[in-house]
Order: sequence, then C-alpha cells, then structure tokens
Amino acid sequence: MTMTQEEIDALIQSGGIDEDTTATEENAIAEEESTTLESPKFPDIDTSKDAMYSPLDPKLELLYDLQLPVSIELGRTDMLIRDILRLSRGSVIEFDKLVSEPVDILINGKKVAEGEVVVIDKHFGIRITTLIDPSDRLRGAK
Repeated sequence: MTMTQEEIDALIQSGGIDEDTTATEENAIAEEESTTLESPKFPDIDTSKDAMYSPLDPKLELLYDLQLPVSIELGRTDMLIRDILRLSRGSVIEFDKLVSEPVDILINGKKVAEGEVVVIDKHFGIRITTLIDPSDRLRGAK
C-alpha cells in the first residue's frame, strides 16, 4: 500500500490515529482488564514420613533383585605410616568408639542405621537399634 504526500500530511495532522481504531483498542483493553485469571491448582504433596515408598510398593519392584554391599563400621582411627608399617601379627589397633557405643551400618557406603553386635551360632550379627530418617538418607544420596 502506497500513500500520497497529501495522505501522509493528513495522517500526521490528525495525530495518526483513526477514531474507529481508538475505540476498538479501548474496548480490547477494557476486556483484558475485566478478565481475571484463576490461580493454578496443584495437588497437595504429602511430605510426611508416611509418604515415603513402602517396601512393598510395586513401583520399586524392579529394584528388589539388586544387590548392594552392606558393611559394619566398628570405628575409625588415623595412623602414621611408620605405625602402619610396624603392624604385625598380634598388633592391636584402637578405634575411636567405645565398646558400649553402637556400630554404624553402611549400605553402599552410606550410613542407614546403627546397631549392636550379637553372636548367632558362631557368626556375628547386628541388631538394628536406630534407623536414619529416610529424608536424611535421601539428602545424603544427592
């Protein structure tokens, strides 16, 4: 569409806006202002301890056959290399935990519980006394 110089001058003098266009735009703006948006609705998320997956949850069925290393940590200590090199049969290494303190139960290298050592028919076992909170375990996995 080409405009002549006269049309351009007339458009400039009239302010460049037709009366019909102005009314239509004002109506559109009024409609937008009168339209209210509803806030989105999301389902509530249950963050309670009961919301964790149950061991029998079918969603976990694929994981049931996986094997993970389970280890028990009696205690820890730091040793100098010269002391390590002097170790021989019968040497005793003293750990930082007392006999009465619970041992740590590690699954895949992560602490999940504490327990006490028991003997079952010539085998060692662990009686679980405390479980680490599942939310803490998940935080530790990240």
